[in-house]
Amino acid sequence: MKVKDAMSVAPRAVKPDTKVMEVASAMCLYRFHGLAVVDDENRLVGVIAEKDVLHSLFPKIEDMIAHGMATVDLDKEMGRYGEVLEQTVGELMTPNPVAVDPEMHLLRAATVMVRHNFRRIPVAEDGKLVGMLTLGDVHKAIFHANVTGTLNKR
Repeated sequence: MKVKDAMSVAPRAVKPDTKVMEVASAMCLYRFHGLAVVDDENRLVGVIAEKDVLHSLFPKIEDMIAHGMATVDLDKEMGRYGEVLEQTVGELMTPNPVAVDPEMHLLRAATVMVRHNFRRIPVAEDGKLVGMLTLGDVHKAIFHANVTGTLNKR
């Protein structure tokens, strides 16, 4: 079974100049945990995940070492969220993301995901985004193939 047999086609993607407010809204309202970032030619240039949005709110390690964790005002840090929402996706995204090919064996792709501790991974062909694969997609495809008996026929 190949990645193309299990991936979501036409995944939601954003451009680097998209405001984080739009992405955070989609994450909170529609339970998107991460989105692909593409350029004008649909080339995959990055990914933005919830951790990327929240990361700038985390106390800096230097502050914790110098002053101790007890002195960090976590409520003040949370209050900076509005500043984060004003940024662009390009400022917060993870550039040059790991992606898998639609012709890759599904379990090989799942291995890549687990090795990198990803729950989702973009699917790209010749650098262009063609889909998104989640661990849930992998599990569902393997379950379906085994329950229906189609796994042994491939």
